[in-house]
Amino acid sequence: MIEIENLTVRFGGVTPIDGMSTAFEGGTCGLIGPNGAGKTTFFNVLSGFLKPAAGSVTAFGENLLKMADYRRARWGLRRTFQTEMAIEKLSIFDNVAMIHEHSGAKRSARRADVLAAIDFVGLKASPRAKVGRLGARDRRLVEVARAVVGNPRLVLLDEPAAGLPEEETGHLSEVIRKMPGEFGALVILVDHDMSLVSACCETTTVIDFGKLIASGPTPEVLRNEQVMRAYLGTEAEVVPEGEAGT
Repeated sequence: MIEIENLTVRFGGVTPIDGMSTAFEGGTCGLIGPNGAGKTTFFNVLSGFLKPAAGSVTAFGENLLKMADYRRARWGLRRTFQTEMAIEKLSIFDNVAMIHEHSGAKRSARRADVLAAIDFVGLKASPRAKVGRLGARDRRLVEVARAVVGNPRLVLLDEPAAGLPEEETGHLSEVIRKMPGEFGALVILVDHDMSLVSACCETTTVIDFGKLIASGPTPEVLRNEQVMRAYLGTEAEVVPEGEAGT
């Protein structure tokens, strides 16, 4: 469980996160909002890239903000980024192994752990293949493999399906849904694709201009009038698959 209390981040006169208090209780949780709402800023705080002006983050009973950023990786925090971070000149295996090296997991288990992460995400390319030669789908899957290797406890996915067509997003959805059961990790998913959020997330939190505007079971949140006004547009856009006409 991740508990956020009065979290505030300021950049000069801009406050991208403004007194945010919420909780992510387990499984796969959505975090949505319009561009500039503070979602990536929130991930940067959890990852240790930004220091908040105020507030606390308690992760599984531990004060996350008091951990050095490198200790958060060893503790089990993993993330993807909107911009791909895998090194194109290195192989799939070496890119995933780089994360394992800093995860605190046993070095003797590295080869097995890396291959297991590659297999988990459904990469069919050889682990020896250079990332720069892969298509968009497989490059995205490399990013996700890097996020699940080495005993993850908290996985932050920042628009992992960006730019992928519907069929490939469907495969990624299956991978994300399996993460909590496979690794025992809490997953927080940021994405603008509401079909992906609906398919993966038991609960969803919505922020706008750095403020919490809704949190709860995903179907209820996506029908919240304030949420639709702030971000989602019309009600027809947010009816989860399988519930249309009910």
